[in-house]
Amino acid sequence: MENRQIAQILSETADLLEVSAADSFRIRSYRRAAEVVESSTVAVGQLAAEPKKLLELPGIGKGMAANIVEMEQTGALGLHQEMLARYKPSMLELLRLPGMGPKTVALFWDAAQISSIDELETACREGRLDNLPRCGPKQVAKLLQGIADYRKHAGRFHLDDADLAAERLTEYLRSFPGIERVTPAGSLRRGRDTVGDLDFLVTGPACAEDRVAAVVEHVAGYPLIADVIGKGQNKVSFRLRQGLQVDVRMLPEKSYGAALQYFTGSKLHNVTLRQRALKMGYTLNEYALARLDDGSALPSSTEEEIYAALGMDWIPPELREDLGEIEAAAQHRLPVLIEQSDIRGDLHMHTNATDGKNTIREMAEAALERGYSYIAITDHSKNLAMTNGLDDARALEHIARIRAVDREMAGSIRIFPGIEVDILVDGALDLSDDVLAQMDVVVASVHSYFNQPAKQMTERILRAIENPFVRILGHPTGRLLLRREPYEFDLDAVLRRSAELGVAVEHNAYPDRLDLNDRNLRRAKELGCKIVVNTDAHHTSHLEKMRYGILQLRRAGLQAEDVLNTRSADDLLQRLRPRIL
Repeated sequence: MENRQIAQILSETADLLEVSAADSFRIRSYRRAAEVVESSTVAVGQLAAEPKKLLELPGIGKGMAANIVEMEQTGALGLHQEMLARYKPSMLELLRLPGMGPKTVALFWDAAQISSIDELETACREGRLDNLPRCGPKQVAKLLQGIADYRKHAGRFHLDDADLAAERLTEYLRSFPGIERVTPAGSLRRGRDTVGDLDFLVTGPACAEDRVAAVVEHVAGYPLIADVIGKGQNKVSFRLRQGLQVDVRMLPEKSYGAALQYFTGSKLHNVTLRQRALKMGYTLNEYALARLDDGSALPSSTEEEIYAALGMDWIPPELREDLGEIEAAAQHRLPVLIEQSDIRGDLHMHTNATDGKNTIREMAEAALERGYSYIAITDHSKNLAMTNGLDDARALEHIARIRAVDREMAGSIRIFPGIEVDILVDGALDLSDDVLAQMDVVVASVHSYFNQPAKQMTERILRAIENPFVRILGHPTGRLLLRREPYEFDLDAVLRRSAELGVAVEHNAYPDRLDLNDRNLRRAKELGCKIVVNTDAHHTSHLEKMRYGILQLRRAGLQAEDVLNTRSADDLLQRLRPRIL
């Protein structure tokens, strides 16, 4: 089992134990174990063969080690299954609603036997929660809005979750003799910020008509399938345990390019491309590009052949949204999109001084391994009490520690002292200007009071970026994908003023955020904003999330020159808003 799977089961078990009012120490042990497993750099499941090695992990005792061994051997945890049977799996879905923690779920269960979102909505509308603590009209209205927002995103998955599922399935499919190419298509290939389902294309000698039946059975035998939806002559549809639907198609080599183009999409891109083909005397579908007059097929084993036959440059999948890319490809003026290899540093990350999991040096060494030449350490400020945020005195001590590690690692990587300072409800910042003046990188972000009216939120953010020490506006719209909509404010006004002041706007690459989105990134470029892409890493392993941010920059048509942290450290510092010393 993957670390993430083990951690999820342990975390869900902790939630269910809290719902059942179990011993707090026991609950904490499961939460602690989930954190340890998720943040571990080793494959914890593989250690189950030698349980003593599990005991070397911090926070893993004999009982928890036995739980991990059980999960690795059976794919499940008995206590977890027992709790699910007692409270129904739908209770876990309640925990995905905004503001719903285990104690609130327990309250609703004890008072009204509510164990699902449908039951909660009915209880809200019938007034059955009115007499419960913290369930006044405003709270009930928030619950109903949270349910509506959740349902809006139901059936979609974070990009990194879909990517991990695709990687594992790809490895499984390639293990079959005679399969040569396996490619995920659809919205995952285009880098959409969330994914609804997965489309896989498979080809090779094993996909020949007289052999493909064995491949179909191999696909249908994938161990992580929850249920098989259908099997055809050369297609298998199924649902994974996490709920993600997958379609796998086995194809002859000659059709691979046409199928890849078709199933990558988007629908609007394909419609416009097919219209272009018809005007040129061709027909284009998932099987081939063919002449209208005699039906003869043109070479279609690669996408490049298809686009070239239509008089166009090959279009990167991230741009295929029918936003002018077809005309640009025909006129040979597609942008040279940014690549992950262009990134030279990361300017937003957290350490164990607040809510991160690693030290300053560990974050720096992990960045160095990725080939970066600089990073900024930007821990939280004091307003975020749950993160152990820094006050003025601790921030000054932290600056000294960062500069000390920077001196120790001189010549290998530069470490800029910074802060992610909270934008307070009135637009003031959470640390004094005297302290901010000593930071190389000040990222200002909204972390509270998301429901302010649009005018008030706009004024709040504008006041914050007027502070002369702010150099970056962090995750500007505040959205949490599949959980929280962006707060209401005049983004254009904020982008325009950021451009005037020289404040860079962040694309937060963490898959829960991906904020700014691709459309807003295009607008930021149009308005002349400086742009940075950061991971908001809270663990060394999070630095790899940069690739999901790069996908969004590519969807926005951005080039390396459009992004500040593709530049050297000295060039970056010169291009950020000038510091007042």
